[in-house]
Amino acid sequence: MSDGIPVEDGCIEAFHELKSKRHVNTVIYRLSDNLETVIPDFKGNLTHDELLQALPAAETRFVVYDLVFATADGARKEKIVLISWCPEAAEIEQRTAHSTIRDPLRNLLDGFQVYVQATDLSDLEYEELVSPAS
Repeated sequence: MSDGIPVEDGCIEAFHELKSKRHVNTVIYRLSDNLETVIPDFKGNLTHDELLQALPAAETRFVVYDLVFATADGARKEKIVLISWCPEAAEIEQRTAHSTIRDPLRNLLDGFQVYVQATDLSDLEYEELVSPAS
């Protein structure tokens, strides 16, 4: 656990790996079965489309994603995005636990540049992510 916040240490290590080594572009976290702890669910490289496919329709997730995009003038940019995935179809207990841990987790994951709350895949369309990042 990190600083009393119910987050497994592996979550922070995976975040630092994404930030520093850059051979990982996606880290997905989920709530433990008892809904009391954030635990790592996936660490690796995903395209934007693969990321959307990896998000369950009826379960919450937190995602740290290294978004690479081109600006209007063609310059390549990179921003670390923290996504709070809380679909309407998730059980109320899971949504409540997710919202309780969201702000402490945001404070713990120091170094992301864009924060996105999503309840539907349309909230995570590529243009939706790039817009606040540019």
